[in-house]
Amino acid sequence: MKYRKLGNTGIEVSEIGFGTWGLGGNSYGPVDDNVSKTALRFAFDSGITFYDTSDLYGNGHSEEVLGDALHDVRDKIIISTKVGLLPHTGFGMPCDFSPAYIRQELDVSLRRLRSDYVDIYLLHSPTIEMLREDREIVATLQILKEAGKIHAYGISVRSPDDGLVAIQEFGINVVQVNFNMIDHRAIDNGLFDVACEKKVGVIARTPLCFGYLTGKLHGNEKFEGIDHRANWPVDQRQRWANAPDLFLFLNQRKNRTPAQSALRFCLDHKSVSTVIPGMMNCNEVRENALASSLEALSAEEVARIKLIYENNVFYDHSAKQRK
Repeated sequence: MKYRKLGNTGIEVSEIGFGTWGLGGNSYGPVDDNVSKTALRFAFDSGITFYDTSDLYGNGHSEEVLGDALHDVRDKIIISTKVGLLPHTGFGMPCDFSPAYIRQELDVSLRRLRSDYVDIYLLHSPTIEMLREDREIVATLQILKEAGKIHAYGISVRSPDDGLVAIQEFGINVVQVNFNMIDHRAIDNGLFDVACEKKVGVIARTPLCFGYLTGKLHGNEKFEGIDHRANWPVDQRQRWANAPDLFLFLNQRKNRTPAQSALRFCLDHKSVSTVIPGMMNCNEVRENALASSLEALSAEEVARIKLIYENNVFYDHSAKQRK
């Protein structure tokens, strides 16, 4: 496992992080907590030091599982959790970013994580308008940092465009943003260039596009339990599921899987500090962790990925309005 600086925060993170959204049990179907804890421990033993969670995931259950699994190595890992987004189904995003709520929920998260501090505290998908209307939101994070309850803070942004504003207008130095082989918006809008210039830490989320870039989904799955992917229209899911076929050249005569190629693509951008694929078991941890040690994609491969992205439509902007 290789490690990178998280911008200018003074924090070092593993290139492959552990995305724990699925461990909450309410977004990627049912989970077995024992399997989850074993996977978390195996990740630590594999050199993964960065763990991304949220008070939203399973209404805090993800934080609890993470805290139970790794509390005894707390000083050897970096935990990022989030606040502000409230429980919901579908695409509605109710939220509370009031200073009182942030303070209250941080204390609750700390109890679940079995820790007296959080390494990175992220606002969970606020709108830019919310931040402009209430400057106390970001100010509250700074106060919590000065008190030692958090070591760094940032924003998990709704879009790369919001990420630009977060950096340029609010001085945010950690941004979590969608980025993968079929979503280059963070490159196209200049976010990555600005992040490099200002030494902003970038956490790349959805590097496997909800699992579709692994090549293991066909788009017609009947998802079990509460799985957020069931919210998307079938044609959008099929659009994502068909994408890996366009990138088969990356794995021909190469000792890497589709998932590893997708993770390497993200890591081969110097502005990215870490990627956080969702992982549910030891096999997924093993496969994803190995991506850090693989050689970089060639310039030709990256150019072909860019060309494929530019000549295909991987996301239907009407998808959230229909099902």
